[in-house]
Formats: sequence, structure tokens, C-alpha cells
Amino acid sequence: MKDFQLPSQILSYIENAESEILSLLKELAIIPAPSNNEDLRAKFCLDKFIEYGGKNAYIDEAKNVIFPINCENADDITVFCAHTDVVFPDTTPLPLFEDDEYLHCPGIGDDTTCLALLMLATKIAMQYNFTPKKGILIVANSGEEGLGNLKGIKQIIKDFPAIKRVYPFDGQYNAVVTKCVGSHRYSIDIQTEGGHSFGHFGNLSSIAVMSDFIYTLHQCSLPKKEGTKTTFNVGTVEGGTSVNTIAQSATFTYEYRSDDMQCMKYMQDFFNKTVKNIQGKYPEAKINITLIGDRPCGGNVDKNELTKMIDNAIFVCEKYSGISCKKTSGSTDCNIPMSLGIPAICLGSFIGSGAHTREEKVLKSSLITGLKITTHFLLSHFNN
Repeated sequence: MKDFQLPSQILSYIENAESEILSLLKELAIIPAPSNNEDLRAKFCLDKFIEYGGKNAYIDEAKNVIFPINCENADDITVFCAHTDVVFPDTTPLPLFEDDEYLHCPGIGDDTTCLALLMLATKIAMQYNFTPKKGILIVANSGEEGLGNLKGIKQIIKDFPAIKRVYPFDGQYNAVVTKCVGSHRYSIDIQTEGGHSFGHFGNLSSIAVMSDFIYTLHQCSLPKKEGTKTTFNVGTVEGGTSVNTIAQSATFTYEYRSDDMQCMKYMQDFFNKTVKNIQGKYPEAKINITLIGDRPCGGNVDKNELTKMIDNAIFVCEKYSGISCKKTSGSTDCNIPMSLGIPAICLGSFIGSGAHTREEKVLKSSLITGLKITTHFLLSHFNN
């Protein structure tokens, strides 16, 4: 890949593509796409892939938009993907505005920009008649965020057993995700007798049980293993009826994360022990635990192949951006293939800020660089 050079006519095309990039990005960014409800954005992407020459593109049962190139009977397939869903629940057009430097829109960085640039890189590959020797699978995939639970990439891996490597585009081009952060996410529902705050004073309150539960979870001493990171969080709490009612029901959500399998096991054991202790302490309470998210961290992969992929990604990002590109950990679409022994790394294609906030923005001057990175990466694999 380091020997590959983008042809001069393609570089010239990209250098003059700012208006095309901005036009596509603005169209795509306002389309609502909450996890598990990506239908509108998927239809838009499918229409574009067909327009670009992907007559065999289709939407699968997981709402992935699949554009297979030379994949029939292939024994070696490389996946390039960017996710369609955003963290925001909006079902009406997302608010977008532009100033001299930035495009502002919820979800525009995560992951709309990377998706738009992957689509345009695909257009360039088709326009200049690049034909891969091996299978190439270009995917606008669903379900990367939150309770999407990586359903899109799971379906892709299931449907294409010849996949040998996976490249999600997700994030900025100053970092490459090389380690997978796994997570377990739970909803904990607590039911108690409750009652009137004066007349039934002394009855067990579900909020009191929940408070003790949360306090105990926060007493966890995190595993200390060099080169790893482990975290936990209580994200939401709900419960009670009124100020003068002893709460009958309360619910909270809890997660722990780590980029190490042993540390994940440590956190799972601590959580299970805490559940058992709280149930023993409050036998009259009904406590229901529901696993609402399960993301594995990395498994055993070919380290030489993974190292080669990482080095190539950093080389390409630094070649076009002129800035340092670091290695980092993250929870991305890499988690599923890596857990199954398939090498995967995640690279980005823009500079911006405010991910997962409504103040999210993307630096417009970074977009041509991002398209160069994406196109180089894609076409170099066509060339292999």
C-alpha cells in the first residue's frame, strides 16, 4: 500500500471536489437515522450507490446497504464500511447550519462525514473503472451506536464468510483505533411494596434499594493491568411516583467497559457478586437484570497482518494530513470481526469536535484531505 500512488487525474478531481463533498454531506446529514431506525438514510445511500454504478447494491435484513464488488465465489473479501446511525433519537430532519469554517449538525462527525466520503471514494473507483482482483464489500452499515449493538456488522460477518479484513471509517484522521473496547450494558429494574410516605413509613422503597445498589457498584476497585483501561458508568435513573409516595419501582442503567478480556471478566464477576449481595440484603425486593448491550473486545488475530494494517493506515493518514496519527482504543464496528479472529482497524477522515452532542461540527477544510485518505485506502486495495 505504501507504494501505491493516487493517479494524478484522481488527485486533481479530489482537489476540485469541495462543492460536491459539501453538497452530499449536507443532504445526508439532515436525514434522521436513530439506531434501529436507519431506513431513510439507508434508502438514500442505496440510491446513491446505484447512481454511482452499483446496480447490484441492496439493503439486507439488518438495514445494511451492501455494495459487493467481485465478491461472488471470492475466497478473500475486504470490507470498507461506515455506519448510517447516529446517537440522536430525532425522527424529523436534523438541524444543520454552516459558517465560514464548519458544518454544524448532530451526528455530522459520527459518522456522517466518513460515510459521505466513503460513498464518494466509491464513486471515484467506479468512474475510473477500477476493478479489484479480490472481493471488495462497501457497506453503509446499521446499528453501530448504543443499543444498535453492532447488529449491522454482525450481519455482514455472518453473510460473507470469506471476509479476511475489515476497515470501518469512523472518527477523525488524527487517530487509528487499534484496540477494541468491549462493554456489557444492563437495565436493572427494582420493585418493592412502596406505600404512603406517612401512613406506610418503614416500607421498603425501590429508590432506597437502587441507591444502595448504585453506591455499591461505585465501590469497585478497577483492575490494574498495564496497558489497559477499564471504566464503568451509571447512565440513567428513573423511579418513584411523587414526593409523598414510597417508591414501588425504580430502574437504572449500568455499563462497564474495557479493552482487555481479563479485565472484562473481572468487572463481570464484580457485577454478579454485587447483584447477589443486594438480593440477599433486600429479599423482599424483586430485582430484574436485563442485558441490553454486549460488545466483545478483541480476540486472537494474526498479529503480523494487524500490524501491517495499522502501519498502512497511519502512513496514509499522515501522508495526506501532514499531522501525527496516534493509536487509540475504542468501541467500533471492529469489535465483532476482531472478537472472531478477523483483523480490523478503524480510521477516520475529517477533523472536528463535539461528537455525541448537538454542538457537533466538522472542519470544512479537512474534507478534501479526508477524501484523499479514503480514496487512497480504498483504491490501494483494488490494486492488490
